[in-house]
Amino acid sequence: MGRYVIRRLLQMIPVFIGSTFLIFVMVYALGDPVAALFGDKAPDPATAARIRKELYLDQPLWKQYLHYMGQIFQGDFGTAFNGQKVTELLASAYPVTLRLTIVALVIELIVGISLGVLSGLKRGRFIDSSVLVLTLIVISIPTFVSGYVLQFLFGVKWGVVRPTVSSDAPFNELILPGIVLALVSLAYVTRLTRTSIAENVRADYLRTAVAKGLPRRRIITRHLLRNSLIPVITFIGTDIGALMGGAIVTEKIFNIHGVGYQIYQGILRNNAPTVVGFVTVLVIVFLLANLIVDLLYAVLDPRIRYA
Repeated sequence: MGRYVIRRLLQMIPVFIGSTFLIFVMVYALGDPVAALFGDKAPDPATAARIRKELYLDQPLWKQYLHYMGQIFQGDFGTAFNGQKVTELLASAYPVTLRLTIVALVIELIVGISLGVLSGLKRGRFIDSSVLVLTLIVISIPTFVSGYVLQFLFGVKWGVVRPTVSSDAPFNELILPGIVLALVSLAYVTRLTRTSIAENVRADYLRTAVAKGLPRRRIITRHLLRNSLIPVITFIGTDIGALMGGAIVTEKIFNIHGVGYQIYQGILRNNAPTVVGFVTVLVIVFLLANLIVDLLYAVLDPRIRYA
């Protein structure tokens, strides 16, 4: 196991470098950050040259990237154009999005797996068809539509929750945004669980467990569910990063100042250091989530061993 983890960590290095390089090139090569800094006003050439030198923008793109990576390994993600350190923005935004992601994941796992197990065990029946139709409807509705509708109904019309989230973003205020963020992923988890359950319910090992007279609850939780969760865990691992990066729409709707909000503001203002810094951390989250998922395979399936 130890060798496998070390090997995976070494494999993550070129992936991290390649991903961050593409992000850096796409952000810095497609626009002039200095021009965006001055807005509609044309900057004085001498002032613009001084700012480019201070921001290391007067160097070739590959040198800018090497300079940026050198800063990253020292814990410095650069400075936003408003003079604030990107690390300060990260420290204020990531805890908020992390709480939102936790709420979304809990809802996604509990509701999605429960509906998937129920649908898979009742395959071909009315409840199975209803769940499939419901998940198809959820997948078909864009997040900005479901977000505004739920915000209006629960926050404005019925007054059950606050229509917007306060600056502290406590867990109780993140339940509705978490539901909105989790809806599409919840539908996919339900369908994955349902398909996996329906396939494994006819497996030989399950018929053996039934023939031995094991209790139904133990058969489902200990044998059926454990072997059926591998594709679901794979999806969840990739979905963690997707939830954090894809929260732009949800955070905009509910005025949550998290990662998605900061990335949106950075793109809107062409604030390259902010965008690159936040997306770089998202790349790290993706890589670590995939590593954890691979290690969970051995926990779910004892037949899997890592050399």
